[in-house]
Amino acid sequence: MYINQEFQHPPVNTSDWFLTVFIANIPIVGFIMLIVWALDKNGNPSKANWAKAKLIWTALAVGLGLLILFIVGFGAISGFFDNFDPNDFDIA
Repeated sequence: MYINQEFQHPPVNTSDWFLTVFIANIPIVGFIMLIVWALDKNGNPSKANWAKAKLIWTALAVGLGLLILFIVGFGAISGFFDNFDPNDFDIA
């Protein structure tokens, strides 16, 4: 007999969500807990789906941040070398 998983787990109440979001926002511990909640087979599917979505948003934010850092860093380095003249360091 097929049992719908939605009915096996009660809805996550407000205090549980409050604690979940609080823990998820702790820098290193929160990231580890997001992975645990996302991969938990016996936990609440709503919390697991939320953790997966938050991990995707985190990956997008980190990727975008690295891209911006790369573009700004490359621009700063190329701007430095635009004014670079090797003859300024002539020893003789």
